[in-house]
Amino acid sequence: MKSERYAHGYLPDETPPLGKLILYAIQQVIVMFPATVTVALITNFHISTTIFASGLATICFILVTRGKLPLYYGSSFSYIAAIAGLMGSEFLAGASLNDKIAHAQFGIVMSGLISIAAGIIVARFGRDSIEKILPATITGPIAAVIGLTLAGTALTDAGTITNAAGIAEPSGYAWAISLVTLLATILFSVYLKGFWGQLPLLFGPLVGVAFAFILKFVFDVDLFKVLPESASQATFAVPIFTLPKPSWAAVAALMPIALATIPESTAHVFQLDVYVNDLAKKKGSKKRYNIADKLGLNLIGDGIGDIVAGAVGGPAGTNYGENISAMAITKVFSIPVLVGAAILAMILSFFSPLINAIYGIPQAVIGGLEIYLFGAIAAQGIAIMIDRQVDMFSSKNIAVIASVCVIGIGGHYAFNGAIPFFGIQVPAIAGAAIFGILLNLLLSIGPKQDVTVSDTDPAGE
Repeated sequence: MKSERYAHGYLPDETPPLGKLILYAIQQVIVMFPATVTVALITNFHISTTIFASGLATICFILVTRGKLPLYYGSSFSYIAAIAGLMGSEFLAGASLNDKIAHAQFGIVMSGLISIAAGIIVARFGRDSIEKILPATITGPIAAVIGLTLAGTALTDAGTITNAAGIAEPSGYAWAISLVTLLATILFSVYLKGFWGQLPLLFGPLVGVAFAFILKFVFDVDLFKVLPESASQATFAVPIFTLPKPSWAAVAALMPIALATIPESTAHVFQLDVYVNDLAKKKGSKKRYNIADKLGLNLIGDGIGDIVAGAVGGPAGTNYGENISAMAITKVFSIPVLVGAAILAMILSFFSPLINAIYGIPQAVIGGLEIYLFGAIAAQGIAIMIDRQVDMFSSKNIAVIASVCVIGIGGHYAFNGAIPFFGIQVPAIAGAAIFGILLNLLLSIGPKQDVTVSDTDPAGE
């Protein structure tokens, strides 16, 4: 039986031998690393702190969920637009980097309360209760808006360099690096299979960095970033921890984003339920792992993860689909493996040479990656609506989707992300989410009869 178990993988409550456990844990760290680090690079959060927060939040998630859910917590792309907008706002103009992060931390901690509240509602009243308030007609467009509002940032990073005066200037060399990074990442994501197919966000930037080195030594064009004065030259250094600073602007900007992560987190839990129970069946186990029934517990754990990560200076996050895919491929769903991965990530955050190397990556490489990632976030919003089979000919659905998209995107570009409304500045994405929720509830009053677009056309066209 023992050899059969090793051949078929490990269920959540099983522990591999120490040697294999370490190798499996390293693999989980490799899978989560590119996305988690990318979030830190784009938002200007400290890389070492972000990595540490990811590991610490994962351990807390596992403790809160009592070791029932084999999930890894990593930094979420959904929050990038809101965090970047907050840290670049006039409200924080002139503030130090740590002070900006401290304000964002407060919003991240508070956003965790949204996930916890959603988890309690689901645990008490069932999954349908949360979908009545947050149907796909709201969460899908919110996710799409998050990605599309970042389009300008992606192209700016991809095609400009910052001169000595701190002004961004167009650069053909920057475009060359960003396009090489973009195409490499896309090709890797499409054509690599198996375990390697989980690492396009690592291999793509590596190709971009290699191309930047070629430009540096062949054409004497150096686009690598200069390390900040705060960078440690020692082999090991303690990550930079900061404390949250109360900020209602951060709360308004970040809390609504938690709404968009709920469908993604929900999908991961149901996906995991299928994988784990399929493995249990193939191993001849009579035990049933009711992971899908723990959706509420998962959301509560996600919220706790946000609070923990935000408390030490890390970005908001969610459970990682990349790690779920890696577990599905390797058939290793062991909770002890994920604990090992979390501990390894925390240890890795103290290794300064690696952190400094990441800091020096050319902005054009990040820009090329952003074009792909931000577009993927927008596409994910569309995927949510397709997966939930949203009727796109429903007048009600069109009204909600249209309002959310235009308020969110229009508010971002017309008012720099803060819509003036009776003397207050309403964050565009937050305003879009709140209006969408209220409009959906209003249109849900009365008989459940919907008028389609074709019904309103006398010609029936």
